[in-house]
Amino acid sequence: MGDSIKSFEVSEETPVYEGFFKMTRVRLRHTLFRGGWSRDLIRELFHRGACVAVLPYDPVSDAIVLIEQFRIGALYFKADPWLLEIVAGAVEEGESPDQVAHREALEEAGCEIKHLLKISEFFTSPGAFGEKITLFCGIVDSSLVGGVYGLVDEDEDIRVQVVGFDEAWGMLENGSIDSAIPMIALQWLAMNRERLRAEFNGD
Repeated sequence: MGDSIKSFEVSEETPVYEGFFKMTRVRLRHTLFRGGWSRDLIRELFHRGACVAVLPYDPVSDAIVLIEQFRIGALYFKADPWLLEIVAGAVEEGESPDQVAHREALEEAGCEIKHLLKISEFFTSPGAFGEKITLFCGIVDSSLVGGVYGLVDEDEDIRVQVVGFDEAWGMLENGSIDSAIPMIALQWLAMNRERLRAEFNGD
């Protein structure tokens, strides 16, 4: 079975909303695997853009820095819409993902990253969201980490805590961590933890 030629045509892009985020209504058509073209489709696209997430990990104490904050996306799904997550933020114009990782680690968790390791790039929910994540692991010293952080002018209210890997993994297993990005990061760490401890334990 040969590969079909994949193509698409966008005929219209209409701004629907622009506030804290932006939404566009897109009219398009695309080729079909069975041959020919789809009918004209209308889809709403929620623009989030390029974003970065960082799992701060201390290989010396085998500990992870987690943040907790109110999340509007969880409001109608759980009674407690404060989620346990990892450091994350949007890439601003002129910034590289590496720069965002260092900046957000300081702003959201008071962490200075000593070594930055790229884990992966992935789309979060591409059926409707224009968002692509660059995920990192940041090697940190967690001994002085903790407290409340975030930018006041962005209304951020972020509680920072340090937990051992085993405790964090337990949170993943019991559902206390129920956001996709930290779940992906912790699963990666579980596969690479011993290597990181051997490589960075004395640094």
